[in-house]
Amino acid sequence: MTDYAKLFHPAGTGEATDAIVATAEACLDAFTTCFNNRDLVGMDAHLHFSHILFSGAECVVWERPGQLPADFFDNLVASGWEKTVYETKEPMLVSPDKVHFRVRYTRRAADGSILTEHDNVWFVTRIDNRWGIALRSY
Repeated sequence: MTDYAKLFHPAGTGEATDAIVATAEACLDAFTTCFNNRDLVGMDAHLHFSHILFSGAECVVWERPGQLPADFFDNLVASGWEKTVYETKEPMLVSPDKVHFRVRYTRRAADGSILTEHDNVWFVTRIDNRWGIALRSY
């Protein structure tokens, strides 16, 4: 991008902030529905590529879909995982084509007990009029 004015001050779309957040949040929900259905292809459909993951200080960039192995869910299932549940999805920064969310979710067993808790930051962006998760920080 060579137009720094647009970089630091993106133009508005006239959309209400609540509508932008709701649409971006629907992307998160759709991704997690696919996650809970163990649908790797469906999960990828809700990501933008290049897709960035931060875990601690490590940065991983997925250039294309299909980066998770077919047996990705095996370890989760072996741990007793049945589903992932959002506890909160708090928008922290909203602009016309991007929402930063503080995402708090739990991984739960079939009886509803909490196995693990996660507090992350995820960026959901609109590119070519499609909302997708662009960055996840764990």
